[in-house]
Amino acid sequence: MSDSVKDKVIEIIAEQAVLEPSDVKMDSTLEDLGIDSLGLVESIFAIEEAFDIQVPFNANEPTESEFDISSVEAIVKAVEGLAAEKQA
Repeated sequence: MSDSVKDKVIEIIAEQAVLEPSDVKMDSTLEDLGIDSLGLVESIFAIEEAFDIQVPFNANEPTESEFDISSVEAIVKAVEGLAAEKQA
């Protein structure tokens, strides 16, 4: 797991949750962190912009998405995968 990707994703999520990055744990869910659906969408936009990627996420059907948002760790892994695909 790339530390730079992990650190940037945690920074984005912490900003949405109005927390310090040190308060965001890899096994935290967005719900644990108090991020609602609007915060999730804003986080996705920020991730797309930060990594210049397209996140396959449908805000209307979040459970139907290929982008795993079940935990911070899952989001980091998904972003790493998308960033690697972009570079390939």
